[in-house]
Amino acid sequence: MATPSLTRHVLPGALGDVHVDVRSGGRETPRPAVVVVHGFKGFKDFALFPPFAERLAQAGFTAVTYNASGSGVDPAGGFTLPERFARNTYGAELADLATVLDALTTGGLGTAPPAAVGLVGHSRGGGVAVLHAAGDPRVRALVTWAAISHTDRWSAEEKEQWRLAGHVDVVNARTKQVLPLGTAVLDDLERHGPERDVEAAAARVAVPWLVVHGTADDSVAADEARVLHAASGRDTTELLLIEGANHVFGTVHPWAGPTPHYREVADRTVRWMGTHL
Repeated sequence: MATPSLTRHVLPGALGDVHVDVRSGGRETPRPAVVVVHGFKGFKDFALFPPFAERLAQAGFTAVTYNASGSGVDPAGGFTLPERFARNTYGAELADLATVLDALTTGGLGTAPPAAVGLVGHSRGGGVAVLHAAGDPRVRALVTWAAISHTDRWSAEEKEQWRLAGHVDVVNARTKQVLPLGTAVLDDLERHGPERDVEAAAARVAVPWLVVHGTADDSVAADEARVLHAASGRDTTELLLIEGANHVFGTVHPWAGPTPHYREVADRTVRWMGTHL
C-alpha cells in the first residue's frame, strides 16, 4: 500500500472559500473515500480530526477533511473570519458538503473518483451529515459522532432577544474570542424548517449507520443519539454509547495524543467504513 500523502485544495463555498485537505495513497486508482464533517465552532485541524484522517488514509481510504465556508476559521486554524461565522447557516453547511462531494466524486480533489463514499459527522456536522445522507445515493455508509438530533436549539425567548439585538454572542472556549452570530441561521430555519429536520431525515437514511455518543457529553446529550437511533429504526443502524466519554472523546486541542475513548471511536469507525464501503 502506498504511503499516504497530504494535498490541500480550495473550492468555492456558500460563504467564501472551502479549504480541503485530502490524505490518500495510490491516488491514480479508485479507492473508498471518507469525508469528515466538523461541527459548530469546529474546523478541519481541530484536535482529533487530523490524526483520524491519517488513520483512515493508512487503512486504505481517501480521507477528506475541510473547513466549511461559514466556520470563521482560516487555513491556519485561526478564527480570523468572523463575518463568515456570523452569516453561517445549516443551508450553507449543506451546500459546502455537496460541493466537496461533487469535487471528490468527479476527480477534482487530486484523486481518482472513489469506489464508494462514506460520511463521518461530528456534533452539528453529524446533523448535517444525516440530512445529506438521507438524499444522496453516492453516500454508502454513515457514522455520526455526538450528533445533534434537531437543528432548532433555541427557545422562543432566546430567539426573540437574538432578533432584537441582531446577533447573539458565542464564546469560543478554546480561544476565548467572542464571536457574534447573526440571525441568518434563524431565517434559514424559518424558511426551510422541514428540510432541516434531522430526526425526519434519520428515518430516510437507508445506508449502514453507526451512531456514536459519549454518555458524559455535556454539549449534546446522549439522549439525542437515542433519538436518532430510534428514528432510523433499521437493522443496519447501530447505537454505540461510550461510557464516560465527553463531546470530543477526551481529546484536546492542540492534539496531545489519543485517549482510550478516542481509540475506541476511531477503531469502530474505521471498522464500520471497512465493512460497508
